[in-house]
Amino acid sequence: MRVLFIGAHPDDIEIECGGTVAKCVKRGDAVFCCHLSDGDLGHVQIMPEELGKIRREEAKNAGKISGAEVIWGGFHDLDIFEHNRESVDKVVEIIRYANPDFIVTHNPDDYMPDHTATYQLVFAASFAAGVPHYPSKSGEATATVPIYFMETASGVGFVPEIYVDITDEMDTKKAMMECHQSQLKWLLDHDGVDFTEKLDIIARYRGYQCGVKYAEGFRCLRADLRQTTKRLLP
Repeated sequence: MRVLFIGAHPDDIEIECGGTVAKCVKRGDAVFCCHLSDGDLGHVQIMPEELGKIRREEAKNAGKISGAEVIWGGFHDLDIFEHNRESVDKVVEIIRYANPDFIVTHNPDDYMPDHTATYQLVFAASFAAGVPHYPSKSGEATATVPIYFMETASGVGFVPEIYVDITDEMDTKKAMMECHQSQLKWLLDHDGVDFTEKLDIIARYRGYQCGVKYAEGFRCLRADLRQTTKRLLP
């Protein structure tokens, strides 16, 4: 199985579905974690150029812990919402490179424009990537595959349809998140949010819903050509 996770910023994937990333790797899947932007605006004191370098390194370290291949989309923060041909082409290259059996990305109505635009680009590009004569440098057309939505921030407005038991992967998820120290400290100082605690609370809550200690919840895209009888998530 080949699995492509696409998030807007470094740490989005780790926060919302890092346990599932680790579980897919453990299952033997080829796992790709794509961060469309380098998170270069996500701090008050650290300037964008320096922050982008820091956050790329943090994401690479998280990938080493999970065993996933980390790739980049080439956007800056708050550039993703520019939904145009150039943006779609960037994501087509990513999809054709990973050649996934399924994709996991942001929920369509998450809280900020980079997240919602990421879904829009993934939806458009995953269809375009399957068109044989759509131009690309990264290989042949791919199949039009199922798309799953990861949690919204704090689970607001999100009702899971599918659960993944991450009880055995929870320590790995936390270790992945600990790599993102620039964000952990800033969010604690700036917003008063302890993300390590938050990860535990949300995963435990989803676990209560499905009868395990820790879980992550997902929804699936209900659209023609995206359905399957198979269980693809681990």
